[in-house]
Amino acid sequence: MDFTAEKKESENNSANNPEIAHQTLDSSSQLASALDSSSKETEERQSRELKAGLHPLKNKFVFWYTRRTPGVRNQTSYEDNIKKIVEFSTVEGFWVCYCHLARPASLPSPTDLHLFKEGIRPLWEDSANCNGGKWIIRFKKVVSGRFWEDLVLALVGDQLDYGDNICGAVLSIRFNEDILSVWNRNASDHQAVMALRDSIKRHLKLPHSYVMEYKPHDASLRDNSSYRNTWLRG
Repeated sequence: MDFTAEKKESENNSANNPEIAHQTLDSSSQLASALDSSSKETEERQSRELKAGLHPLKNKFVFWYTRRTPGVRNQTSYEDNIKKIVEFSTVEGFWVCYCHLARPASLPSPTDLHLFKEGIRPLWEDSANCNGGKWIIRFKKVVSGRFWEDLVLALVGDQLDYGDNICGAVLSIRFNEDILSVWNRNASDHQAVMALRDSIKRHLKLPHSYVMEYKPHDASLRDNSSYRNTWLRG
């Protein structure tokens, strides 16, 4: 998939259409304002937590849980099945939450365990996700728990490259395998997408030759599938 070509085409369309360009500027201004407000709220939260003797994380996170009915794939039922488990914003809060979560080996199939930044729901259509995609890593069931824990620690500790471009991660428990996926905001930013792949491999200590798959969320919306018909391997 040529991410760069799609980005250039979009930029050319904006340059040739004043209305699109104006809408883009408005959207950029709104995004900048929202980010500034979010940054101030984060600083205030971290200040309160430091005064309380805690160790604040860069981001606040939420664990979600989905237990799907096999064979049912409509969007309404999926949204209804997403359950918020707990949120945390400090190192201490994370360990309290994580130590009480069920381990992957004990979860039934099909089940999804989601870890996302606060304000982002684990849905393709969420405003933070709709222009993005996900890297997909498939594991044998006997080892998935260890890799999930390593990924969670890297995400919570802001250890992955282009961390601001990351929305969250998902562990999908399936019958024959378990699947980890890392969601990012912008599928058209080829540099960030590939850097994220390399960072995941490095932190999970995967061989350089290990094959990962990438799929934009708009493709998932079209074929109603998370892990089939992936567009990029690397």
